[in-house]
Amino acid sequence: MFDGMSDAELEQMYQEVILEASKSPHGKEKFSADITTAAAESDESSAGATTTLSANHEYCVSAQSHQFNPTCGDEVTVRVELSDGSNGEPVRIEKLIWDGQGCSISQASLSIMYDLVHGKTLEEAMELSRTFKQLMESRGHGLDDEQAEELLDDAIVFQGVSKYPMRIKCALLGWEGLKDSAALALTQVGK
Repeated sequence: MFDGMSDAELEQMYQEVILEASKSPHGKEKFSADITTAAAESDESSAGATTTLSANHEYCVSAQSHQFNPTCGDEVTVRVELSDGSNGEPVRIEKLIWDGQGCSISQASLSIMYDLVHGKTLEEAMELSRTFKQLMESRGHGLDDEQAEELLDDAIVFQGVSKYPMRIKCALLGWEGLKDSAALALTQVGK
């Protein structure tokens, strides 16, 4: 995918993209973990604690998940609002926000994850999650599938991160929050 670039040039590009994404993160919003406070503060609030579910629209279900990486102290709360599929269309991510703190890798990964999955069907988002995890398991070798690399778009820069086992958890933190919050929301579909 990056033919003609030296390893040093690739590493510098990876670092630049990660630093930029962490400085100006997409999808990051301050919100209260308490649903009563959050609902009173904003119509944008969609859920409270991890097991509390609420939705702003009658055709949506939402949930949130708090993830913590004890190795480095990174933490994030990911909120997702899914369409309930009642109109016969696939379940779609209607809204995705997150709040958290951590290293530039975790914050950049969350920002890029937001850009990749916001507005996608849940099936598409979970496929991207699986592909990103495969990239993180590559130990710096990347993916053998050029189409999969293209689907990851800017997230491909984390190939360099995958060389460092202690940093992989940082990059995967938000993706785990997305999967967990979506699974919680899905338990409410059709109820």
